[in-house]
Order: sequence, then structure tokens, then C-alpha cells
Amino acid sequence: MIGRIQGILVSVHPPRLLVDCQGVGYEIDVPMSTLYQLPETNQKITLLTHFQVREDAQQLFGFATEIEREAFRQLIKISGVGSRTALAVLSGMSVNELAQAIAMQEAGRLTQVPGIGKKTAERLCLELKGKLAPDLGIVGGKPQAVEASSEVLQALLALGYSEKEAFLALKQIPPDSSVSDGIRMGLKYLSKSS
Repeated sequence: MIGRIQGILVSVHPPRLLVDCQGVGYEIDVPMSTLYQLPETNQKITLLTHFQVREDAQQLFGFATEIEREAFRQLIKISGVGSRTALAVLSGMSVNELAQAIAMQEAGRLTQVPGIGKKTAERLCLELKGKLAPDLGIVGGKPQAVEASSEVLQALLALGYSEKEAFLALKQIPPDSSVSDGIRMGLKYLSKSS
């Protein structure tokens, strides 16, 4: 029903914003990724929105990008995952990181998000497989590319790099690289960045 809001950002009380649209103030819940992209208060703002009507409430959720909104919509379709949990997931990791975790079936990465337990993480991996933004690269990639990326990631972790460093290195590696080339390129990238 309400697909986009454009107005003046009145106040920010994470995760909620108040946006004035020609005299009407809309309370909009946003993930942290959108919160970081906000202008100063009293500045013009445009958000893509998802309007949710429940028996006990009507809520408006805002997103900086279409990819975020689509990921949110995919998350809330899953049984047992409500809007609060979906916002927590998008606040705890980028859509690209979520897509990688789903593509590689790494439930452990999802359990690092507050409020996501092992069973919920496994359900997310199972039900979102192949559904998250195919144009993000890794999800739409060939299964071999996903396997190679996973092996490169595991190798970098085994060599003592943190998960964050390993994922940063993984982003620098072309998706069609072999495992050995991927490890070599990952190590080269990590040696330059340290």
C-alpha cells in the first residue's frame, strides 16, 4: 500500500525514525544499514517502505535500497521469522553477507546475529537458498564457484585470519577462480591490507 516515503527527517530514535510528509509524521522502523545512510535531521529523505498490517498493529518499515527491502520481504515469509527478527538480521549483516551465508549454507554466521538461534539459522539457510537477490554474484553463481569460495574461506580461517578479514579477501577474488588461485589471491590481498 505505501511503497515509498519522501519527506523531512524529524527525529531518529533507533531503530525508529519520524519522517514528516507535508504535515503528517510517519514512524518508520529501519535496519541499522539504513540508519547509517541517513542525512542529518531536518533534511530531505526518501525511503522505500514495506507496510505491514497485523491484527494488533500497523507498522511501516523503511529501507535505503530495493535489495534491502526485498531481503526483508523474503525473511518475513519464513515461518517463525517476524519483522523484528528480519530487522535484526539486516542490522547484523549486509544483504551481501546474508546472501553469501545462505549460498554457502553457513548457519553459524547467522547465529552471530542477536536473537537468531541455531534452529532459526538452519531454517533461514534452508528456506532462503536460491531466493536472495540472484544478481549479488555468489547466489546466482555456479555451485562449483560457491564450493570453491567456501573452501577458500575455510582455508583462510584455518590460517588464523578472522572471519571479517577472510570475507573481505573473498570479495576480492573472482567467482570463477580455482581453490588454489583463490587462496593465493586471498593471501596476497590480506598481506597488502595488514
